[in-house]
Amino acid sequence: MLRSMFSAISGLRAHQTKMDVTGNNIANVNTVGFKSSNTVFQDTLSQVVRAGGQPAADRGGTNPAQIGLGVKLAGITTNWTNGAAQSTGRSTDFMIEGDGFFVVEGAGGQQLFTRAGSFDFDANGQLVTPDGSVLQGWVAGPDGTVNSNGPVESLRVPYGQIVNPTATTAGSMVGNLPSDVADGTAFQLGADMYDSQGVLQKVAYNVVKTGANTWDVSVVHADGTTLMAPTGIVFDATGELTTPAGPDHELAPFTPVGYPSWTNPVTMSLAGLSQFGGANTLAAPKPDGYPLGSLQSFSLGNDGTIMGVYSNGLRQPLGQLALAAFDNPSGLEKAGNSSFRVGVNSGLANIGLAGLGGRGELSSGALEMSNVDLSEEFTGLIVAQRGFQANSRVITASDELLQDLVNLKR
Repeated sequence: MLRSMFSAISGLRAHQTKMDVTGNNIANVNTVGFKSSNTVFQDTLSQVVRAGGQPAADRGGTNPAQIGLGVKLAGITTNWTNGAAQSTGRSTDFMIEGDGFFVVEGAGGQQLFTRAGSFDFDANGQLVTPDGSVLQGWVAGPDGTVNSNGPVESLRVPYGQIVNPTATTAGSMVGNLPSDVADGTAFQLGADMYDSQGVLQKVAYNVVKTGANTWDVSVVHADGTTLMAPTGIVFDATGELTTPAGPDHELAPFTPVGYPSWTNPVTMSLAGLSQFGGANTLAAPKPDGYPLGSLQSFSLGNDGTIMGVYSNGLRQPLGQLALAAFDNPSGLEKAGNSSFRVGVNSGLANIGLAGLGGRGELSSGALEMSNVDLSEEFTGLIVAQRGFQANSRVITASDELLQDLVNLKR
């Protein structure tokens, strides 16, 4: 009888733990990035009342008689399936589609990991979690290159950051020049170039047919100054450009004269030109070079690249988010604030780019919600309640048996 009471007590404790886990799941039904947990029970040691016997020549074998001594908690497992996506429209809300964790730096420089992608800016322009942990990744260099092989560091979006102007060094023309027009036919295209101080210089590309399969190309400033003298180009009988030669069919660089702040030679590429019968489709892609600008906004790519958008039209990477993957994410230890830390059985953090090495892709303007299934949790509540009640009835019944035993003396 005492065995039944102590077994029932272990059942009460186990089902109370199940209630605790279920209650925590329900409490976090709307917690961003929360992963629900499940309790797993197993029986404890059993007392052998009679040992088993092996078969003999004159009799058969017998099975052991054992009495279990209750139940115990085998473990609390985490359900790592993805939660539903919730669109927020906020550019600083990120969601991982697949496996992986955001890498953040908590208080004291502790490296933590989280699925909750609700970030915001602090006074230094750093992307931080609601509790102040700083999002980690790789900061882009001045030219926008990102070295994802280096150590991670705190990411920031420096709104208002000034980007220096860049002088134009290359222009181009693409499209078809009609082969069936008369000699002397001219076409003109406008383009915006910038000098070394970022001052806008409006120019025009002039193309004039001079003979069979031959044309002259020149560049003229808006004030009428010739920047590049007429230069002959030649097409073959099939309409392919042959002169100037080379893979990009570049004309000799020209250096504008008479403009003190325009010191960078400009190269014209004609690689996209052709001469076939038909319509004129001549076009001038935007030359390189930018005026002075400042950072106005940013966007997040699926690979975690934070692309800065500047007032002068420049789009340049500011950095790239880092994601971490683990061989055994269930071995992570919960650190509070929807964060985890490396555990002894989680394996080391495999930090790298999104979409590679088993890490999921990223999307902005959305959050991953809790993966708690309320219907499953309410069912778990009923199971835990009934289990608790049943074990309490065992204690009551055992108590009544002991009472009957005491009453034998009367």
